[in-house]
Amino acid sequence: MSINVVKFNTRNRPEFVKELRMRVNSYFKENGITKYANTEMKIKTIVMISLYFVPFILMLTGIVSGFLPVFLMWILMSFGMSGIGLSVMHDANHGAYSQNPKVNKALGYLVNFLGAYHVNWKIQHNVLHHSFTNVDGHDDDIESNLMRLSPAQDRKKAFRFQAYYAPFLYGLLTFNWLLLKDFLQVYKYNKENLLAGQKLTLKKATTEIIINKLWYLALTLVLPMIVVDLPWWQILIGFGSMHFLSGIMLSFIFQLAHVIEETEFVQPDENLTIENNWAIHQLQTTANFAKKSKLLSWYVGGLNYQVEHHLFPNICHVHYKEISKVIKATAEEYGVPYYEHRTLFGAIKSHFTLLNQLGTGKYDERMAKAS
Repeated sequence: MSINVVKFNTRNRPEFVKELRMRVNSYFKENGITKYANTEMKIKTIVMISLYFVPFILMLTGIVSGFLPVFLMWILMSFGMSGIGLSVMHDANHGAYSQNPKVNKALGYLVNFLGAYHVNWKIQHNVLHHSFTNVDGHDDDIESNLMRLSPAQDRKKAFRFQAYYAPFLYGLLTFNWLLLKDFLQVYKYNKENLLAGQKLTLKKATTEIIINKLWYLALTLVLPMIVVDLPWWQILIGFGSMHFLSGIMLSFIFQLAHVIEETEFVQPDENLTIENNWAIHQLQTTANFAKKSKLLSWYVGGLNYQVEHHLFPNICHVHYKEISKVIKATAEEYGVPYYEHRTLFGAIKSHFTLLNQLGTGKYDERMAKAS
């Protein structure tokens, strides 16, 4: 099914969308602030990039030596790797970091240091996920052959245990990007004419992917094996641990926003139309969590404010806390859902509860009784 034929019902409560945009725009205008990165964001950018590259340099130069100290450098790099993905390149690839497209492009390219390909990431995340959140067959973020992440997907026997093996699969996220997913996606996106929207041919995109993977592996894996005074297998353990820990952190942050008990999974009708307008659809399929945790909010790039991010992806995340007050009040005034979990633990519990219900079929039973 082509994503181009799926439509949202723009006639459904357009007054809510108009009022919401007006109030959020007024917040920036009345306070005389930009929607883009401020000094706080620029400092965070330096911290996150340093958290990735400084331990790597200390390892390569021999300032830090021995298996355990070097292993600690890999762990620190995993936090820098995730921090770049959540707090820096994410805003940049949405065009929310700077008014200057060149700055956004340069910082957005950092996703390649997570083992991914920046073009595929933008198509999967910006084009598909943000347009068709929790719509099976259109939102690639809920597509998996190894898990059931939507009630519209077939339930296999093995999925009964998905709540138990999910963390292991989450840890393989960036490995998958690095070794397999980008190659599969580029062919898929070419068939769906999505590469053309990025002004790329299949040949050029494939060449870029291969080059990016080669320089990434040469820099982050082969070079340490040559330079660092440790056996190759210990370097491989560190490299693998960095990716696994980063994969878990990245997966959890995004899953807790959409695959929980409260959020809805929506399918187009026979006319390929989504019941609500795009903004209300985002509120139905997205949730916040742990908004009061300053440290979490800082580290994950405000992505615990996913409602705000999905409604206004072109606004830098440092502003989400303040505009969330406006958005929540407006949603309540118009009787539109605004989902949130007070704590990180509450969101994690809800996510695994839903995984278990989708895997065992309890979700389907509950929906059948409700109807």
